[in-house]
Amino acid sequence: MRMLVTGGAGFIGSNFVRFWLDRHPGDRLVVYDLLTYAGNRANLEGLEDEVAFVEGDIGDLDAVERTLRAERIDAIVNFAAESHNSLAVVDPTRFFRTNVLGTQTLLHAAHAAGVERFHHISTCEVYGDLALDSQERFTEESPYRPRTPYNASKAGADHAVRAYHETFGLPVTITNCSNNYGAYQFPEKVIPLFVTNALDDEPLPMYESTENRREWLHVLDHCTAIELVLRNGTVGETYNVGSGFEASIEEIADRVLELTGKPASLKTIVPDRPGHDRRYLLDSSKIREELGWEDERDFASGLKHTVGWYRENRRWWEPLKRRALVAETGWR
Repeated sequence: MRMLVTGGAGFIGSNFVRFWLDRHPGDRLVVYDLLTYAGNRANLEGLEDEVAFVEGDIGDLDAVERTLRAERIDAIVNFAAESHNSLAVVDPTRFFRTNVLGTQTLLHAAHAAGVERFHHISTCEVYGDLALDSQERFTEESPYRPRTPYNASKAGADHAVRAYHETFGLPVTITNCSNNYGAYQFPEKVIPLFVTNALDDEPLPMYESTENRREWLHVLDHCTAIELVLRNGTVGETYNVGSGFEASIEEIADRVLELTGKPASLKTIVPDRPGHDRRYLLDSSKIREELGWEDERDFASGLKHTVGWYRENRRWWEPLKRRALVAETGWR
């Protein structure tokens, strides 16, 4: 297979590139990434001889189509996105430009170049949020009710993907995934933020709605789900990917402090972000029953390994801390 991985220098994308090369060493992978503040060539360190790299914008139709034709791409896996809810409050335009218009441009180029498969990475957040005491889970049939600019931009991208399938016959699939964690995650996101702050004896900023919960999935379990959908998924279908494991922000902080040996006094309450969702939980029975997917990494061991990775890779994350565009302490 000749595959274009957009956003392949980001967190999930780079993990997917490493995962795919390990499982499919004969395939040709081309990473296409604009290298915005969260994109990082260092995420692909050691792979220089195994993947081609193109620095480019998914919103640049000529550049995308030129790459697709030159590399004779069979399949696109689209990770490229602006993805930080807090930054989307400050600068929503960049999210709609990249996530909606950029995805539509990529779809248009894929259709023009005759790409045989377009797989789009989406999020649980397009469905809105759930009450903390709700018994509901989001299914693939749940209505889209995004509450933040980031969530809305991802919802718009999903609709564009489906439209190109229904209107132009582009062979697409979508996965909507729960919160990922693991190695190479930019330290603006909550788990690497908490870990790196704890390692430096800095405060762990917790939104005042400390009981808000998220469903957590190790990034490599996400990669196995994408692989299964690419191999056996039904064209035109969406698959939810989640572990079923939930934890509140305070529970995450407590686990990180225990694993790093740091005191509870580092926990610091900060004002809630505007549009702060309460809870997400996915029903992932479709991908489990139809494709046989299972998540293999329990959260306790996965988090322990993740904390260890950040402890051992300070030279990777220290420069990135200075790139973060939003401080999580001044929403009022």
